[in-house]
Amino acid sequence: MNLRLLHTRAVTRRQFFRQTGLSLGALAFGNLLARDAVAAPALALHTRNPLAPKRAGLPARAKSIIYLDMSGAPPSLDMFDWKPKLVELNLKPCPEELLKGQRFAFIKGVPKLLGSPYQFAQYGHDGAWVSEMLPHFTSIVDDVAIVRSMCTDQFNHAPAELFIYTGSPRSGGASMGSWITYGLGTENQDLPGFVVLLSGGTDPTGGKSLWGSGFLPSVYQGVQCRSAGEPILFADNPAGMDRASRRRTLDAIDKLDELEAKQFGDPETVTRLAQYELAYRMQISVPEVFSLSKEPKAIQEMYGAQPGAASFANNCLLARRLVERGVRYVQLYDWGWDIHGTGTHDDLLNQFPKKCRDVDRACAALIKDLKQRGLLDQTLVIWGGEFGRTPMNEARGGSLFLGRDHHPQCFTMWLAGGGIRPGIVYGETDELGYSIVRDQVSVRDLQTTILRLMGLDAHRFTFPYQGLAQRLIGPAGDGEVVRQLLA
Repeated sequence: MNLRLLHTRAVTRRQFFRQTGLSLGALAFGNLLARDAVAAPALALHTRNPLAPKRAGLPARAKSIIYLDMSGAPPSLDMFDWKPKLVELNLKPCPEELLKGQRFAFIKGVPKLLGSPYQFAQYGHDGAWVSEMLPHFTSIVDDVAIVRSMCTDQFNHAPAELFIYTGSPRSGGASMGSWITYGLGTENQDLPGFVVLLSGGTDPTGGKSLWGSGFLPSVYQGVQCRSAGEPILFADNPAGMDRASRRRTLDAIDKLDELEAKQFGDPETVTRLAQYELAYRMQISVPEVFSLSKEPKAIQEMYGAQPGAASFANNCLLARRLVERGVRYVQLYDWGWDIHGTGTHDDLLNQFPKKCRDVDRACAALIKDLKQRGLLDQTLVIWGGEFGRTPMNEARGGSLFLGRDHHPQCFTMWLAGGGIRPGIVYGETDELGYSIVRDQVSVRDLQTTILRLMGLDAHRFTFPYQGLAQRLIGPAGDGEVVRQLLA
């Protein structure tokens, strides 16, 4: 065995520059070696567990987050933003001033305006308009803040989702859940700090990058779990290995990794150690958390959950069980909201009502359940999609089905708990639901507000990478806390 050759192969590029003293080379490759600034503390004994709870730099209103993403972009004009003028002008040609200089994903020529085919009524203290498609949501109107003036600068699904969750419309950024667990750790060391749950039959358009750690150590990436079947793939012991032998194997790997960490200073070694140990602990903790059959029948029925099924309702109940046990960030993605109107699978009269039935009951149950358990005040719940839908009918290729194209200029989200002022409607769009006329909230504002509720300053919360102090809100530092939303 040639020990010198083995050592040479093990030396990382970072170690090569350190050991050879090539300071000029290190400067020239500074953008490639940006993690140097955090490598040393990452390997210190007190950070052997990178997910240990950390104190927030600012007073925090929330301890955990449940983010309910309606992947595909739900049509706000058929849910929360009632426009009687649009109904009055239904199927009339769109005014030219709305089309001049604008580009759309699929609309061609002069489209027709499309009023909502559904009835609306006012509910709650602020008289929020809510569609008949959301009968359960009406019971929690006074517990949420409805924001009708969201906007983004992305009009295709993957870039828009990436922008909201990683701060960049391109892959490679760190997701919001990763940022928050990096900054705060998590309270339950036997469960992942950042859990991802999917429904709707497929991944969101942005893919797994939406919960990736990007340039942050990989221990902070989201752990995808399932509400049906084995909760976490490959977490169980393989055939022929029992728990005792697994423990002995991990102890041996632990010693080898510790030697490597001391010798070469690679922060990913600490990540590997932490992930092995977490996987071992999860073999005991995860089955108990994901066993929905242990919930009272009344709670299962309130959510519309069915133990053993893969559904948004099951995921909402799981999200409550996870934050109840100290998980920091739970992300739900529900696919199927891309209401273009090319057929019954994506139109306003068939697919849209189905999707509303999928989520309405469970969303209301989640808020009520958190509230009755005293968890809502410390849990920030966020609901929304990646952009809005047009007030015009898309009619792609002459389709006779009703649907709406992508529309980044305005859309609706709602938030509850965790320091959010309840029972308000914030922001306003014009009489056709085309543009914002009051209290615009950008994606950067949303990100900044979420971090502030968790006790983090989005402008100062950074990570050194490629020669920049990377931030969730981007290098320009855009974004302000929407203080009118805070309790």
